[in-house]
Amino acid sequence: MIRNFISSDWKLEHASIRQESFVTSQSFSSADAVFIDPKRIYDYWIQDIPPEKDGWRRSYSDRDRGFGQTLSRLMEKRRSETADLLYKTGGILVCRLWPRGEALQVVSQGGLEERIDRYSWLPAVSLVDRHHQLSFPANGRFLSRTGEDVLLADTGNPFEDYLRKFEGKIVYRAVYRDLLSTPIDRFAQVLAYNKAGDIVALQIPFDEGRLILIPPIEGVSPTAEASALLEAVSAMDFRPAFSPEPDWLPAYSLPGEDKLRDEVSNLIGRRDKLTHKVEELSAQLDAAAKYKRILYTKGRFALLPVVQEAFRTLGFRVSESRYDLLLESEQGDAIGVVRASEQARIGLDSYQHLLGWVDSARTKGEGPSKGILVVSGSRELDPRRRPTQFTPEVLRGCQSQGFCLLSTYELFKLAREALTEKDKASQANSRQMLLECVGEFRSSS
Repeated sequence: MIRNFISSDWKLEHASIRQESFVTSQSFSSADAVFIDPKRIYDYWIQDIPPEKDGWRRSYSDRDRGFGQTLSRLMEKRRSETADLLYKTGGILVCRLWPRGEALQVVSQGGLEERIDRYSWLPAVSLVDRHHQLSFPANGRFLSRTGEDVLLADTGNPFEDYLRKFEGKIVYRAVYRDLLSTPIDRFAQVLAYNKAGDIVALQIPFDEGRLILIPPIEGVSPTAEASALLEAVSAMDFRPAFSPEPDWLPAYSLPGEDKLRDEVSNLIGRRDKLTHKVEELSAQLDAAAKYKRILYTKGRFALLPVVQEAFRTLGFRVSESRYDLLLESEQGDAIGVVRASEQARIGLDSYQHLLGWVDSARTKGEGPSKGILVVSGSRELDPRRRPTQFTPEVLRGCQSQGFCLLSTYELFKLAREALTEKDKASQANSRQMLLECVGEFRSSS
């Protein structure tokens, strides 16, 4: 069967998806599924109607040349089409989740007529049980929040699989809450939360139709996203619409049900313990392997902290200061500069930076007179295959000033030896060699 898909203001590249705009699109109810990104909907009024003194944007029907009424009729048209898509044809509506945005008040001579925002085109649904009621979108709060801490709910929903494919590229811009704090999972299927427990992805039933609210995906091609969305829609054909279980249902048990439920519960408990253990060991692994970052990273936030840790491993006290490194030990003290580059050689500017710091300390008598220049040239190459990592001028300058010129690979080897042997005498010997080194440092290993 040929399927009919519409994408409204959402760039999706696939032969079976018609690209449309919200204003000129064919009827939503003519499609089997509609993908809509409502982000730009409020552009229709926000660009031309400035906010008034109270912050609201208003369009007055007696002098806006029909703009407000035209916009109101457009919203009503799309709302009716979407209701038919969901209620009458059992279709699927996939909508990106954004804050409501700045609303427009359409004012007639008789007073306020309508308030229009990004979601005014959504049809209403009211879901009720004995204790609660979900009124959507009337009681929906689309709160502005931004983050990447997306936690999937493990529901097995195909759109959760869609989100899983793009883990690490999901940046939510809004979260969904209910104005009356209705327990959402009584009526709808929550697909993803953030760490604070706010809903960032949700499926709401409209009889046999389904509305799926999902966060935006960044850094993914329109072709890849379209394919993933179509896979999810196709998989939804084989899943019944979400229906919450009534609270009396457990009284109607079936043979073998309790045993299977217990087995599932036990497996979930074991899984949770294993997950906790994996997280614990992963943290230990990250801590143990952090010194490898000396070999390939750069900058104050990636390379510098791990270089400081490496010197601490050698028994130096690394103090907070205006320098990259202020090293102190019983064998002596030193000021250090740390530089890394994709280029083959570190140039004179790094040496001159170190010279300026040491010269100032010497002149004022307020700091060490020893300098250590830590360099990582050709940082993307295997350290054992790197050419000379500094220019001849840098080497001559360090020799003339009594500075130590230390590659990150040599520092890595010293730190690895210290971590392996844990011998204080050996660490003291390493400190002594570094402080006495003039020119390029070369270890015996």
